[in-house]
Amino acid sequence: METILTVNHLTKKFGYLTAVNDLSFTIEKGNVYGILGPNGSGKSTTLGIILNVVNRTSGEFSWFDGTTSTHQALKKVGAIIERPNFYPYMTAIQNLKLVCKIKEVPETKIQEKLELVGLWDRRNSKFKTYSLGMKQRLAIASALLNDPEILILDEPTNGLDPQGIHQIREIIKTIAGQGTTILLASHLLDEVEKVCSHVVILRKGVNLYSGPVDSMLASHGFFELRTNNMEQLISLLEKNASFGKLENFNGTLTAYLKEEMDAETLNKMLFEKGIVLSHLVKRKESLEEQFLTLTNNN
Repeated sequence: METILTVNHLTKKFGYLTAVNDLSFTIEKGNVYGILGPNGSGKSTTLGIILNVVNRTSGEFSWFDGTTSTHQALKKVGAIIERPNFYPYMTAIQNLKLVCKIKEVPETKIQEKLELVGLWDRRNSKFKTYSLGMKQRLAIASALLNDPEILILDEPTNGLDPQGIHQIREIIKTIAGQGTTILLASHLLDEVEKVCSHVVILRKGVNLYSGPVDSMLASHGFFELRTNNMEQLISLLEKNASFGKLENFNGTLTAYLKEEMDAETLNKMLFEKGIVLSHLVKRKESLEEQFLTLTNNN
């Protein structure tokens, strides 16, 4: 796979605060990456560093093959890291013509990009008449004018209503389907689960996980168990290497697996030790549960 961006041991300190802490990850061509984390986890700072608007304290990052200067590389990058900022009394077309001049790209791209984001029919409307969702869609059209190899979006659905969120997500999927690599920062699990193929999870600037979303969901799951002999059950499972965390709540024991085990095997094993279960259910962890486990335990 062709590498678009490599980040190595990136650190950013603001006085006593470490916003990004020894962060490393790689972005490969053709995937949709989500930098996921609570507010204040270092997502925007990371994007700012790789886009050369925030100075790093230490560490390295390189675009494309590593031989391209950041200045040159950024000509192949489309980015929206702040609220859409266009001239309010100018139309969509007029605003995008201005962007074309700045980016030195032909104006022939404008129709194609406005159609992609569903704004061609509002091309002659002034920017100030646009809803927040339409403004965000125009910003995406603007970022795509130079046909970038990677599109970077910081919290692309922030502040939008459900319809606006849906429209932006569908546009992101369409852009990704055309082969553009996408990196988006979000605090919304739902966004990452629905849109991204890969995820980097940050908490207080530290990388807790990076890799495919599917691999993160491929945990071994957990059992929900009930019995009249709860103390003996807990004691047995604590000594069993197949189990990790145990949570006893309202008479139900949640036992998290460290390795694969089916319900029948567990039931048989416990029965042989004299424990009869009144309730036995095996479940998979959702991305939300995985995320909470990661961010709470670190």
